Amino acid sequence: MRSTRRFATRSASALAGASLSVLLLAGAASAHVSVSADSPTQGGFAELTFRVPNETDNTSTTKVQVFFPASQPLAFVSIQAMPGWSYQVKTEKLDQPISSDDGQVTEAVSEVVWTADSATTAIKPGQYNDFNVSAGPLPDAPTMEFKALQTYSDGTVVRWIQSTAPGGAEPEHPAPVLSLLPATDTDSSATQTSDTTDAAASSTSSDSSDARANTALVLSIAALVVAVGVGALVLLRRSRT
Repeated sequence: MRSTRRFATRSASALAGASLSVLLLAGAASAHVSVSADSPTQGGFAELTFRVPNETDNTSTTKVQVFFPASQPLAFVSIQAMPGWSYQVKTEKLDQPISSDDGQVTEAVSEVVWTADSATTAIKPGQYNDFNVSAGPLPDAPTMEFKALQTYSDGTVVRWIQSTAPGGAEPEHPAPVLSLLPATDTDSSATQTSDTTDAAASSTSSDSSDARANTALVLSIAALVVAVGVGALVLLRRSRT
Protein backbone atom coordinates (compact mmCIF):
# COMPACT_ATOMS: atom_id res chain seq x y z
CA MET A 1 0.00 0.00 0.00
CA ARG A 2 2.87 2.32 0.95
CA SER A 3 4.74 1.51 -2.26
CA THR A 4 1.62 2.39 -4.26
CA ARG A 5 1.36 5.76 -2.49
CA ARG A 6 5.07 6.45 -3.04
CA PHE A 7 4.72 5.64 -6.74
CA ALA A 8 1.70 7.96 -7.07
CA THR A 9 3.54 10.76 -5.23
CA ARG A 10 6.66 10.39 -7.37
CA SER A 11 4.57 10.30 -10.56
CA ALA A 12 2.70 13.47 -9.60
CA SER A 13 5.97 15.23 -8.77
CA ALA A 14 7.51 14.18 -12.07
CA LEU A 15 4.43 15.28 -13.98
CA ALA A 16 4.40 18.67 -12.22
CA GLY A 17 8.10 19.13 -12.96
CA ALA A 18 7.62 18.25 -16.61
CA SER A 19 4.67 20.65 -16.91
CA LEU A 20 6.70 23.44 -15.31
CA SER A 21 9.56 22.77 -17.73
CA VAL A 22 7.18 22.95 -20.69
CA LEU A 23 5.76 26.24 -19.44
CA LEU A 24 9.22 27.71 -18.93
CA LEU A 25 10.31 26.60 -22.40
CA ALA A 26 7.15 28.02 -23.94
CA GLY A 27 7.73 31.33 -22.15
CA ALA A 28 11.33 31.48 -23.36
CA ALA A 29 10.33 30.63 -26.92
CA SER A 30 7.65 33.34 -27.06
CA ALA A 31 9.82 36.05 -25.50
CA HIS A 32 11.19 37.56 -28.69
CA VAL A 33 11.03 40.90 -30.46
CA SER A 34 7.66 41.27 -32.19
CA VAL A 35 5.68 43.83 -34.19
CA SER A 36 1.95 44.51 -34.06
CA ALA A 37 -0.62 47.10 -35.14
CA ASP A 38 -4.33 47.75 -34.80
CA SER A 39 -5.97 46.57 -38.05
CA PRO A 40 -3.08 47.40 -40.42
CA THR A 41 -4.56 47.61 -43.93
CA GLN A 42 -2.79 47.51 -47.28
CA GLY A 43 -2.51 51.04 -48.63
CA GLY A 44 -3.35 52.60 -45.26
CA PHE A 45 -1.45 54.07 -42.31
CA ALA A 46 -0.89 52.37 -38.97
CA GLU A 47 0.97 52.70 -35.71
CA LEU A 48 3.51 49.89 -35.56
CA THR A 49 4.50 48.71 -32.10
CA PHE A 50 7.81 46.89 -31.69
CA ARG A 51 7.76 45.02 -28.38
CA VAL A 52 11.20 44.22 -26.96
CA PRO A 53 11.36 41.92 -23.91
CA ASN A 54 14.50 41.21 -21.90
CA GLU A 55 15.31 37.49 -22.00
CA THR A 56 18.32 37.50 -19.68
CA ASP A 57 18.63 37.14 -15.90
CA ASN A 58 21.32 39.72 -15.13
CA THR A 59 21.83 42.10 -18.08
CA SER A 60 19.78 44.95 -19.51
CA THR A 61 18.80 45.77 -23.08
CA THR A 62 20.52 49.01 -24.04
CA LYS A 63 19.93 49.25 -27.80
CA VAL A 64 17.34 48.13 -30.34
CA GLN A 65 17.78 48.28 -34.11
CA VAL A 66 14.87 47.71 -36.48
CA PHE A 67 15.46 47.33 -40.22
CA PHE A 68 12.66 48.29 -42.63
CA PRO A 69 12.25 46.01 -45.70
CA ALA A 70 13.94 47.61 -48.72
CA SER A 71 11.54 45.87 -51.09
CA GLN A 72 8.55 47.50 -49.35
CA PRO A 73 9.57 51.14 -48.81
CA LEU A 74 7.30 53.34 -46.74
CA ALA A 75 6.83 56.92 -47.90
CA PHE A 76 6.10 58.35 -44.45
CA VAL A 77 7.56 57.24 -41.11
CA SER A 78 7.48 59.14 -37.82
CA ILE A 79 8.86 58.00 -34.47
CA GLN A 80 7.15 58.40 -31.10
CA ALA A 81 9.56 59.78 -28.54
CA MET A 82 10.20 57.62 -25.48
CA PRO A 83 11.47 59.13 -22.21
CA GLY A 84 14.94 57.86 -21.35
CA TRP A 85 15.68 56.71 -24.88
CA SER A 86 17.19 58.43 -27.92
CA TYR A 87 16.59 57.40 -31.50
CA GLN A 88 18.28 57.74 -34.85
CA VAL A 89 16.57 57.36 -38.22
CA LYS A 90 18.55 56.20 -41.24
CA THR A 91 17.31 56.59 -44.80
CA GLU A 92 18.28 55.28 -48.22
CA LYS A 93 17.72 56.71 -51.68
CA LEU A 94 15.08 54.83 -53.63
CA ASP A 95 15.77 53.39 -57.08
CA GLN A 96 12.10 53.97 -57.90
CA PRO A 97 10.50 57.10 -56.34
CA ILE A 98 7.17 56.72 -54.54
CA SER A 99 4.26 58.89 -55.67
CA SER A 100 2.33 60.60 -52.88
CA ASP A 101 -0.11 63.47 -52.36
CA ASP A 102 2.89 65.65 -51.49
CA GLY A 103 4.80 64.73 -54.64
CA GLN A 104 7.59 62.26 -55.38
CA VAL A 105 9.31 60.60 -52.40
CA THR A 106 12.91 59.76 -53.29
CA GLU A 107 14.12 58.49 -49.89
CA ALA A 108 12.68 56.00 -47.42
CA VAL A 109 13.55 54.92 -43.88
CA SER A 110 15.84 51.93 -43.85
CA GLU A 111 16.60 51.63 -40.13
CA VAL A 112 15.59 53.04 -36.76
CA VAL A 113 17.96 52.73 -33.79
CA TRP A 114 16.80 53.28 -30.22
CA THR A 115 19.47 53.68 -27.50
CA ALA A 116 18.94 53.89 -23.73
CA ASP A 117 20.20 57.17 -22.30
CA SER A 118 21.44 55.45 -19.14
CA ALA A 119 21.48 52.16 -17.27
CA THR A 120 18.44 53.38 -15.33
CA THR A 121 16.24 53.59 -18.42
CA ALA A 122 17.52 50.39 -20.06
CA ILE A 123 15.18 47.38 -20.21
CA LYS A 124 15.81 45.34 -17.08
CA PRO A 125 15.48 41.54 -16.75
CA GLY A 126 11.84 40.53 -16.66
CA GLN A 127 10.73 43.79 -18.30
CA TYR A 128 9.86 44.95 -21.83
CA ASN A 129 9.49 48.19 -23.77
CA ASP A 130 7.18 49.17 -26.64
CA PHE A 131 8.68 51.31 -29.40
CA ASN A 132 6.03 52.98 -31.57
CA VAL A 133 6.29 54.11 -35.19
CA SER A 134 3.60 55.67 -37.38
CA ALA A 135 4.05 54.57 -40.99
CA GLY A 136 2.35 54.31 -44.37
CA PRO A 137 1.05 53.81 -46.88
CA LEU A 138 1.50 50.12 -46.15
CA PRO A 139 2.41 47.92 -49.14
CA ASP A 140 0.02 45.82 -51.18
CA ALA A 141 1.29 42.58 -49.65
CA PRO A 142 0.08 40.05 -47.06
CA THR A 143 3.02 40.59 -44.67
CA MET A 144 5.99 42.79 -43.82
CA GLU A 145 9.15 41.44 -42.20
CA PHE A 146 11.26 43.70 -39.96
CA LYS A 147 14.64 42.27 -38.99
CA ALA A 148 15.89 43.46 -35.59
CA LEU A 149 19.02 43.46 -33.43
CA GLN A 150 18.88 43.55 -29.62
CA THR A 151 22.01 44.64 -27.75
CA TYR A 152 22.56 43.91 -24.05
CA SER A 153 24.66 45.75 -21.48
CA ASP A 154 27.37 43.06 -21.58
CA GLY A 155 27.83 43.56 -25.35
CA THR A 156 25.80 40.51 -26.41
CA VAL A 157 23.79 41.02 -29.59
CA VAL A 158 20.75 38.86 -30.31
CA ARG A 159 19.83 38.85 -34.02
CA TRP A 160 16.13 38.50 -34.68
CA ILE A 161 16.59 38.01 -38.41
CA GLN A 162 15.46 34.47 -39.25
CA SER A 163 12.54 34.19 -41.67
CA THR A 164 9.70 31.80 -40.84
CA ALA A 165 8.78 29.52 -43.75
CA PRO A 166 5.04 29.42 -44.59
CA GLY A 167 3.52 26.60 -42.59
CA GLY A 168 6.91 25.79 -41.05
CA ALA A 169 8.12 25.81 -37.47
CA GLU A 170 9.23 29.07 -35.93
CA PRO A 171 13.05 29.42 -35.93
CA GLU A 172 15.08 30.13 -32.81
CA HIS A 173 15.41 33.86 -33.56
CA PRO A 174 12.47 34.80 -35.81
CA ALA A 175 12.28 38.22 -37.43
CA PRO A 176 9.21 40.27 -36.43
CA VAL A 177 6.43 39.85 -39.02
CA LEU A 178 3.42 42.12 -39.46
CA SER A 179 0.33 40.66 -41.15
CA LEU A 180 -1.60 43.13 -43.32
CA LEU A 181 -5.33 43.14 -44.00
CA PRO A 182 -6.48 43.40 -47.62
CA ALA A 183 -7.70 46.79 -48.78
CA THR A 184 -11.49 47.28 -48.77
CA ASP A 185 -13.86 49.21 -51.04
CA THR A 186 -15.28 51.21 -48.16
CA ASP A 187 -14.48 54.57 -49.73
CA SER A 188 -15.95 53.69 -53.12
CA SER A 189 -19.01 52.16 -51.47
CA ALA A 190 -19.47 55.32 -49.44
CA THR A 191 -19.18 57.41 -52.60
CA GLN A 192 -21.70 55.25 -54.44
CA THR A 193 -24.08 55.43 -51.48
CA SER A 194 -23.74 59.20 -51.38
CA ASP A 195 -24.40 59.45 -55.12
CA THR A 196 -27.45 57.20 -54.82
CA THR A 197 -28.78 59.23 -51.91
CA ASP A 198 -28.30 62.49 -53.81
CA ALA A 199 -30.05 61.05 -56.87
CA ALA A 200 -32.97 59.84 -54.76
CA ALA A 201 -33.24 63.22 -53.04
CA SER A 202 -33.15 64.98 -56.42
CA SER A 203 -35.83 62.65 -57.78
CA THR A 204 -38.02 63.21 -54.71
CA SER A 205 -37.60 66.97 -55.01
CA SER A 206 -38.52 66.81 -58.70
CA ASP A 207 -41.62 64.71 -57.96
CA SER A 208 -42.70 67.17 -55.26
CA SER A 209 -42.28 70.10 -57.65
CA ASP A 210 -44.36 68.32 -60.30
CA ALA A 211 -47.10 67.58 -57.78
CA ARG A 212 -47.23 71.19 -56.66
CA ALA A 213 -47.41 72.36 -60.30
CA ASN A 214 -50.28 69.93 -61.05
CA THR A 215 -52.19 71.07 -57.97
CA ALA A 216 -51.82 74.73 -58.95
CA LEU A 217 -53.07 73.95 -62.46
CA VAL A 218 -56.16 72.14 -61.16
CA LEU A 219 -56.97 75.01 -58.81
CA SER A 220 -56.56 77.52 -61.60
CA ILE A 221 -58.97 75.59 -63.86
CA ALA A 222 -61.49 75.27 -61.04
CA ALA A 223 -61.31 79.01 -60.37
CA LEU A 224 -61.80 79.72 -64.06
CA VAL A 225 -64.87 77.45 -64.20
CA VAL A 226 -66.38 79.16 -61.16
CA ALA A 227 -65.70 82.59 -62.65
CA VAL A 228 -67.36 81.64 -65.95
CA GLY A 229 -70.36 80.22 -64.12
CA VAL A 230 -70.82 83.36 -62.03
CA GLY A 231 -70.53 85.56 -65.15
CA ALA A 232 -73.13 83.51 -66.95
CA LEU A 233 -75.60 83.85 -64.04
CA VAL A 234 -75.11 87.62 -63.92
CA LEU A 235 -75.77 87.93 -67.68
CA LEU A 236 -78.86 85.73 -67.40
CA ARG A 237 -80.35 87.86 -64.64
CA ARG A 238 -79.67 91.05 -66.56
CA SER A 239 -81.31 89.65 -69.68
CA ARG A 240 -84.44 88.72 -67.71
CA THR A 241 -84.59 92.15 -66.17
